[in-house]
Amino acid sequence: MKLSEYASKHGIQYRAAWNRFKAGKIPGAWQDGSGTIIVPDESAVKLNDAAIYARVSDPSKRETQLPDQQKRMEEWAVANGYRVVASVAEVGSGLDDKRRRLASLLKRDDWGTLIVEHEDRLARFGFEWFRLFIERDGRKIVVVNEASDDRADLIQDFVSVIYSFSARLYGQRRSQRARAMAAMVEDDNADK
Repeated sequence: MKLSEYASKHGIQYRAAWNRFKAGKIPGAWQDGSGTIIVPDESAVKLNDAAIYARVSDPSKRETQLPDQQKRMEEWAVANGYRVVASVAEVGSGLDDKRRRLASLLKRDDWGTLIVEHEDRLARFGFEWFRLFIERDGRKIVVVNEASDDRADLIQDFVSVIYSFSARLYGQRRSQRARAMAAMVEDDNADK
């Protein structure tokens, strides 16, 4: 883009943009033979900076599969021309919306491309919402291994939902669980 476009995009006067250029404060800006100052698109430059996100659900896989997954994604990113600026690995459910490491990664602004191995590594459900919000900021998500079998994915999602609700029910304190079971029995008896 031209320097005048840069100035309007950043809400500054042309002269202020010129002063930034002369001071060398606009990375990658250059002047062509006709005197026009060209400023590279910041979002295109940032898309080469990648963040890696790896996740496993089972804590027993923390020492084996999680580091391997993270290393595979880092190697894939470098082999495909990305510069890895952040790499995060975490143990947690794909249905859990309180994953601290993912939240802190999404708040960072030093990356332009988020790289995950499978869609479900980022989120079991709502992956397209993630994609929509990340792309709105001029960033993108790259899924290295796209799923080819939609039926298998649907079955896995169904099992994950059942597992999640079971874990919530059985993870409650014993007294709460007893009350919940009693309420279910009462509801069942009321229906008869």
